[in-house]
Amino acid sequence: MSHVHDAVIVGAGFGGMGAAIQLRRMGYDDLVVLEREDDLGGTWHVNRYPGLAVDIPSSTYSYSFEPNPHWSRLFAPGAELKAYASHVADKYDIRRHMRFGAVATGARWDEEASVWVVTMVDGTEVRGRFLLTATGFLSQPKMPDIAGIDGFAGEVVHTTAWRDDVELRGRRVGIIGTGATAVQLIPKLAKVAEHLTVYQRTPIYVSPKIDGKVPGPVRAAFAKVPLTQRATRLVGTSILEVMMVAGVLHYRNLPWANAIGKAACERHLRRQVKDPELRAKLTPDYDFGCKRPTFSNTYYPTLTRPHVDLETTTIDHVDAAGIVTTDGRRADLDVLVLATGFNLWDANFPAIQVVGREGRDLGQWWRDNRFCAYEGISVPKFPNFLSLNSPYSYSGLSYFTTIETQMAHMERLIGAMQAEGADVFEVTEEANQDFLDRMTALLGNSVFNAGSCATARSYYFNQHGEAVLLRPTSTISAHREAARFPLDDYELRRAPVPA
Repeated sequence: MSHVHDAVIVGAGFGGMGAAIQLRRMGYDDLVVLEREDDLGGTWHVNRYPGLAVDIPSSTYSYSFEPNPHWSRLFAPGAELKAYASHVADKYDIRRHMRFGAVATGARWDEEASVWVVTMVDGTEVRGRFLLTATGFLSQPKMPDIAGIDGFAGEVVHTTAWRDDVELRGRRVGIIGTGATAVQLIPKLAKVAEHLTVYQRTPIYVSPKIDGKVPGPVRAAFAKVPLTQRATRLVGTSILEVMMVAGVLHYRNLPWANAIGKAACERHLRRQVKDPELRAKLTPDYDFGCKRPTFSNTYYPTLTRPHVDLETTTIDHVDAAGIVTTDGRRADLDVLVLATGFNLWDANFPAIQVVGREGRDLGQWWRDNRFCAYEGISVPKFPNFLSLNSPYSYSGLSYFTTIETQMAHMERLIGAMQAEGADVFEVTEEANQDFLDRMTALLGNSVFNAGSCATARSYYFNQHGEAVLLRPTSTISAHREAARFPLDDYELRRAPVPA
């Protein structure tokens, strides 16, 4: 019989690293972390486009137990996030558990042996008592379904597979998409392109970016007196909590909080774009929060430059020379940049096939029924399985809030297993249904249900029209429940044949 690891973790981004740290804290050292890329860091390893930076204040974007006093800016560039990931992996001795270039294609629960069997792309298998999928929310690129795009004769590059060898200087560049990634990239493209055409389907809310270098004395204070950085983190988290939790998730009860966020973005647009026609094109016709908003001081001014055109007419097709819109106008291009985001609901949730008890296929079951995971982490019929990017799991705006909430859930759940001498956990159907009912009721107060989101085309909504990505509670509530959920919500049992 092949070796059975304590746990198999799929994904070596910040979520998978947090899971590995928590498992090691609980005494599990026989771990294997499978990563399809050639290094750790997840999105901060894969994404390398010009202008890449964290889109929330750096002080909130780190593990609370491992603050980084060395961020160079209030919104740290992507290279620093990658370096932080490497630092954490080395400090917490989890790099040795990682296998790079290890592409998992699926996993199935072996009921007889009470283990998970993970199948690799080369046909080999990896076995573990626990399976944790940490493949991220934004890991599967979405390619645009536009006629003729494969026949474009110039260079085509997607933001998730950026190529530094693509020459942009002095060339005619087109970019499809105006989401958070594009907002960072477009000002950089405009600096080097001879002409830039921006194809916008849906405008985005953009608020001022209070950015700048973090002075050396401040960084020194963070390093010497960690309390100062914790205070800064608390302020940043509180602001984000008002924007997302109060203004978006409690939209019906706290409309003033939503109005604050919307007004800030509208004032920012009026200050930076004087042309009323261009300003109208950039003004969203949906409520604030239906799509994830972003921060930038350079996006709007870039679109006012004479060599930059904002195109809002629908694309009809692409030919060898460029893009033709539905009104018959064309733009000849040398380079086509795809900032078309990620495919959450067709290619993710989960990112690999996961088959639990009684042959239940998780992805198929979610799509045929409703997307739900108890406390955003576990699913009935899937023993010893934790999905770290699940429906109703994302809490607040910083992914690290979600990660640490799930680490707290792992500590309580696996601690109970160890105390009872159990080998297998499985959440009950009743607990999962009760959680789903509660989340559905709470979402009734959110902007997604009570506001006007029909034109937002937001990745928050799945194919059933439900906004199940975000957890509709405060981050404090989410963490408290992770540390105190009723243990009776799980069935803990001994395995017939312990692994």
